[in-house]
Amino acid sequence: MRRAGFQMPTCTSCFLFILVIQAMTFQVSLASLKVGYYKHKCPSAETIVRQTVRKAMIHNPGIGAGLIRMHFHDCFVRGCDASVLLDSTPGNPSEKESPANNPSLRGFEVIDEAKARIESVCPSTVSCADILTFASRDAAYFAGGIQYAVPAGRRDGRVSIESEVLDNVPPFFFNAVQLENSFARKGFTLDEMVTLSGAHSFGVSHCSSFADRLNTTAPQDPKMDRKFAAFLKSKCSRAGSDPTVNLDVVTPNRLDNQYYKNLQKGRGLLTSDQTLQASALTSRLVDTNAKRPQAWAANFAAAMVKMGSIEVLTGDQGEIRRTCRAVNKY
Repeated sequence: MRRAGFQMPTCTSCFLFILVIQAMTFQVSLASLKVGYYKHKCPSAETIVRQTVRKAMIHNPGIGAGLIRMHFHDCFVRGCDASVLLDSTPGNPSEKESPANNPSLRGFEVIDEAKARIESVCPSTVSCADILTFASRDAAYFAGGIQYAVPAGRRDGRVSIESEVLDNVPPFFFNAVQLENSFARKGFTLDEMVTLSGAHSFGVSHCSSFADRLNTTAPQDPKMDRKFAAFLKSKCSRAGSDPTVNLDVVTPNRLDNQYYKNLQKGRGLLTSDQTLQASALTSRLVDTNAKRPQAWAANFAAAMVKMGSIEVLTGDQGEIRRTCRAVNKY
């Protein structure tokens, strides 16, 4: 787990050594999980989650992006242990209270509903961590037709600390090198980082997250298309408010590779988006993903499975929460 002040080694040999160790850790974590884990323990678990996600996305298509983002924010902090779902307790603000999560994270009610339905048929059997992982997989399917099997068997953590979020979740103003390092700390390659960034092909962002790129008292960010900048200014011009704008204005509710095509035109919303095209480190990967939608979708599915294995709790570790918002009381 990264702490404040930690710096990635600069020597190539040290960096490669860390990647090897992380790859070994990933293999061990994935080996602890199993596709079809609930086949006998709770046969209806995955069906219930999929039904719940489908209903929520019919009512609000944007909730799919929220579920995938929630899974990402969970796994990058303490691993995929559903710590992001825990409510604060007296004297202990939870991850939900971090500026990176509040008020932008959404979809908690979907997880609550799925958990309640599963508890009614399989009490204390299916973890919230697995439910969140299933939900993000189903969101990718309903929004983009992306299908993949989810290994399960995660256990829920009992700790959630607000201050740990900003130490682990990369912010919207990171450049390509910073993003590479942030994802590498969790065991991801540069290619996988760019692939997962494609989740920004749907969902929304508050104007405050990219206002610096539209600064009216300074030159506009030269990497941003001028017509796109004018469109954003019109959307964000209301004084005293912080409206939201679609991350992808072309296919706003579709999980697809349009995100990369937007970057090629200077229409990436966040600094952390457009930097992928602007940087020589990642521009080739952007171009490849823009040209090969099916390959990107397959790589995205594989990267999501890998993300779901980060620092998982299994066996006797953690617990199976009876409600996702609070630890069990024994």
